[in-house]
Amino acid sequence: MEWVEQTLSSPELTLTDPTDPTVERRFRRIPESGERVLRVAVNMSVDPIRIVSVFYDRKMKGRL
Repeated sequence: MEWVEQTLSSPELTLTDPTDPTVERRFRRIPESGERVLRVAVNMSVDPIRIVSVFYDRKMKGRL
């Protein structure tokens, strides 16, 4: 949960979802997890923001 909170509050990269402009993808490297990149997708159109998905994004490893 701590890694998700860190990714939400201080992402290394933020991108808008290409299919849904209300969803924002936030990325952060997790050193304790072998530098894998955690991706947290959040719906920005609701208050408070809602987490849509959380997973390690293999395509982003080495790109941050």
